[in-house]
Amino acid sequence: MADVALAIEMTPQDVYAGLMDVRWGDEVEETLARMLSSWSLGIGAMPAWLGLGEEDFRQMLAHHFPGINAGRFAGLGEEMDPQRVDEMVDLNRPLHKNRSGRTNSELWMVEIVIAGCMGNDHLWQDLGLWNRSDLSKLMLDNFEPLAKRNDKDMKWKKFLYKQLCETEGIYTCRAPSCEVCKDYDKCFGPE
Repeated sequence: MADVALAIEMTPQDVYAGLMDVRWGDEVEETLARMLSSWSLGIGAMPAWLGLGEEDFRQMLAHHFPGINAGRFAGLGEEMDPQRVDEMVDLNRPLHKNRSGRTNSELWMVEIVIAGCMGNDHLWQDLGLWNRSDLSKLMLDNFEPLAKRNDKDMKWKKFLYKQLCETEGIYTCRAPSCEVCKDYDKCFGPE
């Protein structure tokens, strides 16, 4: 299979097209190809190996994009902050528990989404997705029970952390409901 050349003059769409040419055929590959194409060009905030570790990254890439040399992605992204390990473990629980149960690739997506949550921007941007609807599709495809609970279309990173707080019985919202909170637009407004 042909390898994707990661040249500086390429756009994310160019890299995406090359990845889609060699995909295995799973629905998640559209989302993964967008993440990989952005990440390969320095877009987003994903860490080394998308947060999977090198071995799992190589397995994920070989499964979804046979023929793509994982070495092309070596050296991309920074290492994960070890001081945030507890936070990553906490995020693992609701994501893992609420997997859609359609494919084993959801296990990789758990780790990728957690890695994206460590970024400082909107989750879709940190993941290197092209728009928020890409993230909504990712969540619905991979974490359907959780995604269906976001019925007010709260921004995903805020929603995930709110789920953590509710699981722990921590309710920090200053208003009895989101609709009357003075920060409503920060959580539900346009991005």
